[in-house]
Formats: sequence, C-alpha cells, structure tokens
Amino acid sequence: MSASLYPYQFQPHRVRAEFFRLLPISLFVVAFGAAFGLAAIQKGLSPLESILMSTTVFAGASQFAAVDMWGTEVSVLPMIAVVFAINSRHLLMGASLYPMLKDVSPGKRYGLLLLLTDANWAVSAQEYQSGRRNLEVILGGGLVLWLAWMIGTGLGVYFGGLLQNPRALGLDMVLGCFLLAMALGGKKSPRILVAWLVAGAASLAAWKWLPPNMHVVVGALAGGVIGLFWLEPGAQDRVTKPEARHGD
Repeated sequence: MSASLYPYQFQPHRVRAEFFRLLPISLFVVAFGAAFGLAAIQKGLSPLESILMSTTVFAGASQFAAVDMWGTEVSVLPMIAVVFAINSRHLLMGASLYPMLKDVSPGKRYGLLLLLTDANWAVSAQEYQSGRRNLEVILGGGLVLWLAWMIGTGLGVYFGGLLQNPRALGLDMVLGCFLLAMALGGKKSPRILVAWLVAGAASLAAWKWLPPNMHVVVGALAGGVIGLFWLEPGAQDRVTKPEARHGD
C-alpha cells in the first residue's frame, strides 16, 4: 500500500551520477566553507562548535550572518529573525518542489529537504519544467555540497589563513553564474521570463534601498508572486508517468 501511495523510487545509480554532476560546484563551496571556518574562529567559536554548526545548519549566508552577530552577549531573537529572513526563500523553493515531493513518503520527503540548496533546487526545477522528475539531484547533489561545506569549514578552522577572502578571487560569482545558466537554459515562456525579470528588478531595488540580505527575500517573493497568480494551463500534465520518470 505504501508503494502505491508514494510511487517515486530513488535510483541509486542516478543519485551517484548527480553527486558527481555537482562535484565541480562543490569545489567552490569548499572555498566559502573555509572562509566561514576562519570567520567563526575569529569570532570566538571553538573548532568543534564551528564544524558542528556547518554540519547541522548547512546554510552558508545565514551562518555568516549569525557569526557576524556573535559575541559575549548574543541577542537570540534578532539572530533568529535575520536567519529566518535570509532562508525564507526556502519556503518558495520547497513549495515549488511539492508536485514532485508528493509522491515521496513524508520521512524521505523531509529528510531530502535538509539537503536542499540553491544549486540542486535549480537543476531539479529546470528539469521539472521539461517534464522530468529528478529528486536524485536533491539527494546526490545535496550530499556533495554538504560534504564540501563541512570540509571547507574544517580547512578554514585549521588552515584559514590560506584563503581569507574568496571574494577577492571572484569565487562569490560562481554560484550566481551557475544559477543564471540554469535560468537561461531552461524552458522559455512569457510567464517564466516575466517572473525572472520581476524577481531581478525587485532584488536590485531591495539591494540598493533595503537592509543587507533583504534582496534575497524580496527577489524570491516577487518572482514567486508572479508564479502564484500566473498559472499555465495543464502544468501538472507535463510530468511524465511514474514508470517513465527515471529514464536517463
């Protein structure tokens, strides 16, 4: 009965393939993990605390924000508000994945979302627009990015002086370029183009006039509103039948 309720079955060979598919991106995640490890140590966290934070939280931008607010007296409520604001885009990302996740049992579903990042979400969302379900990229890609983040944090904790400012090398642009390539390579339609344009314009305006990191939230909400109210007819019918979903 469980199999009939939740027909999506993960394919181990595809999980491995998606692990290696996102391996190049993970190398840049190591660099930013090293920068975080160094920042955490400089703020007074112990090596163990820094590595445990990356292992359990796995949220780059919000971890940097939390460490920036760290001190002898930590204001917990403002820190919670900042972290929630930065990560609120995951509300929309998770909602966009629901058509795929509804065929996965609740235990696997919520476990899978622990590995959700901008990169593996972008790949999965792009392929879903083309009528192919690919949750293996969330699992396999998320695992390699999570491992890279932990390894990078460890390197930063113990060898942080080797890479104190990855932005000086332009490494902060890598993920942005990857996501842009996903957007440009995906399916084109007036709805999608308008959503990207509105999200980009809103994000730029928020970056200029609102507090730091708010542009991430504003851009995601603006694009999400377009997707919410501008529905394409027959959107659910574009996904292939379960028996054809796992073809390579």
